[in-house]
Amino acid sequence: MLERTSTSVRYARGIAAAIVAVATLVLAANAGPARAAESDQEPRATALMKAE
Repeated sequence: MLERTSTSVRYARGIAAAIVAVATLVLAANAGPARAAESDQEPRATALMKAE
């Protein structure tokens, strides 16, 4: 039969899980999309402006 874990162990696991969750969210928020390479192509908006 399993022994019941102590209260301090349960709190320690909960705090560790919270720290991992926050660290994961911070890393995910900082990992944005890569910047596009600069190209010599004209933007699509100017093609629409020329048609007018």
